[in-house]
Amino acid sequence: MNWDIAEGNWKQFRGNVKAEWGKLTDDHLDVIAGKRIELAGKIQEAYGISKDEAEKQIKHFEDNSKN
Repeated sequence: MNWDIAEGNWKQFRGNVKAEWGKLTDDHLDVIAGKRIELAGKIQEAYGISKDEAEKQIKHFEDNSKN
């Protein structure tokens, strides 16, 4: 998965992110705006997990997403 593409197509892509991490609000998604590092931070906040765990979840999401 290419994050440059995700950032460029964020309006379409954000639904996939919302489906994966349901605790993320629309406000979170607006701040993330396709930026991977922002996504990791918001996942950490929303789920109370470590940076490593957030990165692991994003990696799993990337591996399972087709772009």
